[in-house]
Amino acid sequence: MIFGSQSISAYTRLNMSVWMILAFQAGLLNIGGFMACHSFVSHVTGFATLFGIEAGGGNYLHAIGLLLVPLFFLLGAMISAFLVDVRLKMGRKPKYYIVFGVIFFLILVVEIAGFNGAWGKFGEPLAFTRDYVLLSLLCMICGVQNATVSLVSRSVVRTTHLTGITTDLGIGLMRVFYRRKIPEYRASNEAQANWMRIGIITFFVLGSAAGYQWFRNWEFRGFIFPTVIAGLLFFSALYFQVIRRPDRL
Repeated sequence: MIFGSQSISAYTRLNMSVWMILAFQAGLLNIGGFMACHSFVSHVTGFATLFGIEAGGGNYLHAIGLLLVPLFFLLGAMISAFLVDVRLKMGRKPKYYIVFGVIFFLILVVEIAGFNGAWGKFGEPLAFTRDYVLLSLLCMICGVQNATVSLVSRSVVRTTHLTGITTDLGIGLMRVFYRRKIPEYRASNEAQANWMRIGIITFFVLGSAAGYQWFRNWEFRGFIFPTVIAGLLFFSALYFQVIRRPDRL
């Protein structure tokens, strides 16, 4: 991803390092959104459930707000598909550096707006239009990130939520337990995949734990930490994919 290669190996050391960093960043964004307005960010299933509850209770404006937020996750995934998947299908190089740039820009907007009071009081209940705007931006960031990692790993890796990764880990562990009875096990990358899944879960949790301390002390200024991470990934990708392109070496 950093070098912009069209052929992505699922378990190269560099790619796995980037995925762990993105999982840590996702943990930060989720805990930041939750502590800011009491709602998880990348939990689309949760938004659908809350929409049903609010709509069933007659709180239609709140229900519409809850429905709009995950649509921004979808929009983020579409942006990633345009910059990566569509270009690959057309035989062109994917624009990974632009993907990282979009993530960096959106987190920077969240940080600057929060620093200037645009999101209101940190920790207020989810009730105001500004809260839905904040969640929508964070959801879009997660959509861009999750779709990109899913595409480059051929739908093996997710970094913004843990349901799929935990499911795959459960399946992978059973394959390890019965490896002597599975003929094709030796030819598979199941052991590497399991360590990758454990790593993503661990780094997501670490990001949430670290984020709790940072956001508790820094409030909206805590978004500076995922901003720095996204900025480093963006400028690294920009350097290797644009400034120092392989065809110039």
